[in-house]
Amino acid sequence: MVYQIGNFVSELFTIYRYIVIAYILMSWFPNARESSIGQFIARIVEPYLAPFRRIIPPLGMIDISPIVALFALSFAQAGVRMVIYWIGQYLA
Repeated sequence: MVYQIGNFVSELFTIYRYIVIAYILMSWFPNARESSIGQFIARIVEPYLAPFRRIIPPLGMIDISPIVALFALSFAQAGVRMVIYWIGQYLA
């Protein structure tokens, strides 16, 4: 049961990672972020990206903060997966 919860949470992290990547790619297309889908994704992703943008300044025209945010999301996913694994081992 604990492992099923862990897999579900891990899948949620993966889905969110794909949403962040889609939001990043939308910046390459004109008016994509102004569409209704773009605005919906922005409401989901911007609160997560905002702290990274405050800490990491853009390098000229390149904003590397979303890349760092994706790495942080991957580390968080691995951490949550490990904690759930430990809980599963403890309960077994």
